[in-house]
Amino acid sequence: MKYQDYIWDLGGTLLDNYETSTATFVKTLEAYQKTANHDEVYQALKVSTEHAIECFASEIDQFLTHYKANELKELENPQLFVGTIELLQWIQDKGGRNFLVSHRNNSVLAILEKTGISSFFTAVITSDDGFARKPDPESFLYLKETYRLKSPLVIGDRPIDIEAGQAAHMDTYLFDDMQQLRKYIEKENNVRRNQTGHESAGI
Repeated sequence: MKYQDYIWDLGGTLLDNYETSTATFVKTLEAYQKTANHDEVYQALKVSTEHAIECFASEIDQFLTHYKANELKELENPQLFVGTIELLQWIQDKGGRNFLVSHRNNSVLAILEKTGISSFFTAVITSDDGFARKPDPESFLYLKETYRLKSPLVIGDRPIDIEAGQAAHMDTYLFDDMQQLRKYIEKENNVRRNQTGHESAGI
């Protein structure tokens, strides 16, 4: 098989949260008597939270703290993308390993519990672990060394996920939906299986 280990992003990849995050960002701005276009905020958040703040709230002290606190309240009932549990289970059943790297703090652990996917992950890295933020590859390199990753696939929905994976010399996949992702994994692993000329017990 080509891929045995999978490094996931959370928001916008496993967690279908961008609409919630955008609405919360706009609402937090309104608390400071500022307004912003919903679609423009959405696109800015797709780049990164820091980029959105730079675009719309760079002069507001503590905006990130207030925004994240408001967002956490809205994420009390988090929603996964359709097919998330099935794909994580499929990877695990085939002998693969799932890892998570998120810019969020340890609130991620509660989100994983609420969505019922915490047991699928071999390791979870959050901002509380102190690694440099993506696109710096530090957290990916830590996973590679600690868990002896040989041919991992980095999965994320933003350029910073892809840049971090490439900087760590890992294959990457820009997320669109779970169905397309599974097709890609199956195709790549079948190509690898055909090249080696034998079946593998893994994925």
